[in-house]
Amino acid sequence: MSKFNIDKTENQWRSELSEEQYKVLRNKGTELPHTGKYNLHFENGAYNCAACNMQLFESDSKFDAHCGWPSFDDAIKGTVDRILDKSQGMLQTEIVCSNCGSHLGHVFNDGPTETGERFCVNSVSIDFNKNE
Repeated sequence: MSKFNIDKTENQWRSELSEEQYKVLRNKGTELPHTGKYNLHFENGAYNCAACNMQLFESDSKFDAHCGWPSFDDAIKGTVDRILDKSQGMLQTEIVCSNCGSHLGHVFNDGPTETGERFCVNSVSIDFNKNE
């Protein structure tokens, strides 16, 4: 039994996601920097989990961190879980969708706003819904 609201088999995820989405969202991959469609995207709206469509970030929390990935200074309360990540020979904090457990990226304590945080997110992990 999963701790997440959405509990699908890996075969179900594989059939629903593109190959790149599956690699990042389900296998904790990372897209290449400066390649994602939302890196320098600054329209008004909300960013949702690409796997389950749960709203994760508001556009007013997005900023250009010059790191090559979409960056946010905060997530919508209760939408992102933090997991200690000891892979790659360092300690990091992974962020996953709290609804389906899909990998979004990592959060760092070097943000330029009053939150002091930078949620570094893979573009392939999110979709954008424009405010009308």
